[in-house]
Amino acid sequence: MDNIIFLPVAKTQNLCVHSSLVLGPHIKAMGPFPVVSLMVGSVVLSMAPDDNFLIDGSNATGTNGTGTLIDTESRDAQRVLIASTLTFLVGILQVIFGALQIGFIVRYLADPLVGGFTTAAAFQVLVSQLKIVLNVSTKNYNGVLSIIYTLIETLEKIGSTNIADLVAGLLTIFVCVVIKEVNDRFKHKIPIPIPIEVIVTIVATGISYAADLEKKYNAGIVKSIPRGFLPPEPPDVSLFSQMIAASFSIAIVAYAIAVSVGKVYATKYSYAIDGNQEFIAFGVSNIFSGAFSCFVATTALSRTAVQESTGGKTQVAGIISAGIVLISIVALGKLLEPLQKSVLAAVVIANLKGMFMQVFDVPRLWRQNKVDAMIWVFTCVASIILGLDLGLLAGLLFGLLTVVLRVQFPSWGGFGNIPGTDIYKKVKDYQNVIEPEGVKILKFSSPIFYANIDGLKSSLKSTVGFDAVKVYNKRLKALRKIQKLIKKGKLKATKNGIISEPGINNEVFETDEEPEDNEFPTKEVEIQVDWNSELPFKVNIPKVPIHSLILDFGAVTFLDIVAVRSIKTIIREFERIDVRVYFASYQDNLISQLEQSAFFDDTVRKDIFFLTVHDAVLYIRNQMTYNDNQDPIFEKVELSSSTFPFPLSCSIHSCNFHRSMVHSEVSILTKPCCSLEIDSACVKALTSYIRTLC
Repeated sequence: MDNIIFLPVAKTQNLCVHSSLVLGPHIKAMGPFPVVSLMVGSVVLSMAPDDNFLIDGSNATGTNGTGTLIDTESRDAQRVLIASTLTFLVGILQVIFGALQIGFIVRYLADPLVGGFTTAAAFQVLVSQLKIVLNVSTKNYNGVLSIIYTLIETLEKIGSTNIADLVAGLLTIFVCVVIKEVNDRFKHKIPIPIPIEVIVTIVATGISYAADLEKKYNAGIVKSIPRGFLPPEPPDVSLFSQMIAASFSIAIVAYAIAVSVGKVYATKYSYAIDGNQEFIAFGVSNIFSGAFSCFVATTALSRTAVQESTGGKTQVAGIISAGIVLISIVALGKLLEPLQKSVLAAVVIANLKGMFMQVFDVPRLWRQNKVDAMIWVFTCVASIILGLDLGLLAGLLFGLLTVVLRVQFPSWGGFGNIPGTDIYKKVKDYQNVIEPEGVKILKFSSPIFYANIDGLKSSLKSTVGFDAVKVYNKRLKALRKIQKLIKKGKLKATKNGIISEPGINNEVFETDEEPEDNEFPTKEVEIQVDWNSELPFKVNIPKVPIHSLILDFGAVTFLDIVAVRSIKTIIREFERIDVRVYFASYQDNLISQLEQSAFFDDTVRKDIFFLTVHDAVLYIRNQMTYNDNQDPIFEKVELSSSTFPFPLSCSIHSCNFHRSMVHSEVSILTKPCCSLEIDSACVKALTSYIRTLC
């Protein structure tokens, strides 16, 4: 059992192993745990080393193995005081954590993490009990690889195994496993499970006593069991400052172990765990126990396994267990003194079967979710190598890392419409979906923040098939080249297009009529360029086969400031190459975030947001039907030798306009994205220019 793991302290005084009730319908038995015991022991040894109790030969009560005389009574009394004070402080911290509602950390203990951790804990218990079954002694290792060192030393000393203890242990394991299998197979026919652990303990005690195994075969037995309780003592508050850091770690590790074991049975028996309640329950228990020379308790893995396998599922089992422990301490301890330790260790090992069966969950996890399988394996291996405390932390960090990576590299893809419906599905996954003509739809399935904004940009390039910035730069380069060729006379711009030689026409035009004398000269000329046609000069300009881009934000739960700025930049980059950007299926909180981040302005307005992707597609179709009857978009080219009828104070940038003479007034119609202020001088100039075109 776990109470075989004693601190390397008192031989003349006993640290009581307590058993108390945990609030809630949990199948857990409280008691010591190997890792927690080792952590407490390391604090005790560091604060009360043998060197602090060296004395002269006249008052010596023991040695430290090197011949130096030590006052063991004083040493053990001090170590008991330190351990009980540590228990009291751990209890206080756990109660504080529960009151502050820090139990939420239980949410981060995912089932794969708990499975790997509890399996590693079972392995550690197995190794600690194996040396008892073999009756070999090993050093007390602590820290990284401690369980590996213990196992290696145990195997190295296997030649000195006590045969009587080994045979008793193997027989106990065999009998317990067989009877438990019978209990499971015939649980519907057997009204009460066979209490094989109790039976084995009684029989083994009788055999050991009758055969006198200790004297005849040098078997390891329980020997003296102190009777009664030590009187309560207040903790030494002056030691708090020296152990506060260690107490914090022990409080967290003890809680994590208890919750991990509890979640295994909570999943099996379909009940919930309240993390804050667990903190308070263990805290109160440790505070009370600290006054009676006990050390820190958590969930006893082996006791819990025994309790569950014998049918104990409620607090009644805890009451009965606590009553038996109380009776044993007060009255029955003497009767159990001949019992072999290997029998107790074998009972523990036999009851670890359920924990080790979790290993078979790994292949199933691998088939269902490879990331969860990796978390299970990583946590288990890390807990075995680093120890349960550091292993749990490593597993938790690894689990969080997988979440970050999955958010940083989420799934995305281009979507298309299922004909005859308003449903849109991923193009790669469905055969019959059709992408709307001239429209690309991208769904990014993740919150967007600084870590994955580059992934959004990359997915955009892959979906639309071009880089908006490169396209814009190529167009600027082409416009400069047009300017140079027109200046050199190699190209002639007419209303039929820019002509370089007969037969080549790229539908680039400007008026070939001379401006009137009363019109104002300028360095700007407006021309139309069909960038998807063949140009009469060697400039490689990427084609832009779309006019609209829809971003499906149905899976985007939040945006940080970096994402907001980047998305606004993306909109501007696509607008420069005449591709409108729309947003669909957004969540309501995103609009609030965008407003707080100053996302909206005269260029980026709320009318580009739609409730569904289909609404956005229908709007785009209506807009394109309307624009088919409008004049084309104009591009600006710098020409130093050209004249243009607008004054220098008037500037028109890529706006659609047409003539509408109503009562001798000109109405300028612009694109929805374009905000243009026109004064009276501009209106006169526009009127004159339109008349020239007509």
